[in-house]
Amino acid sequence: MKSLFEKETHQEILNRINKLQSSTEPQWGKMNVNQMMKHCHGPIEVAMGTKQLNANLGFMKKLIFKLFKSSLYNDKPWKQDIPTAPEYMVRNDPKFKTEKDKLVALVNEFHTLKDKTDWVTHPLFGDFTTEQWGQAQYKHLDHHLRQFGV
Repeated sequence: MKSLFEKETHQEILNRINKLQSSTEPQWGKMNVNQMMKHCHGPIEVAMGTKQLNANLGFMKKLIFKLFKSSLYNDKPWKQDIPTAPEYMVRNDPKFKTEKDKLVALVNEFHTLKDKTDWVTHPLFGDFTTEQWGQAQYKHLDHHLRQFGV
């Protein structure tokens, strides 16, 4: 699995983001391109510890999340239209340039953390290694960039 910590993969993601236009239409799903880019900020911010998720889940739900943890960073592509956490839903229509610039900045900032060892614990999935965080961030971005054909 590719990782956002790899130099080539980091550049690949930036190139794909830069192919997005305000008129780019999704191949599936309900988000427009502006909403998708803002949506993609959230998981990166959670990994970096700058965004909090509601972790008020019962024991059974937490157990279920942990069972699916490896799907965040394995080689199997995600299905289209999978559900998202409410904190990641974007209901307004943000500005294209603002969201694109912020996404590029977050991708670049995250990439610089490749030597980090003291990651925050994900409130739903538990602890990740540096390698797993890099793979999970790549997989999420790849999923949504494919959604928009880039």
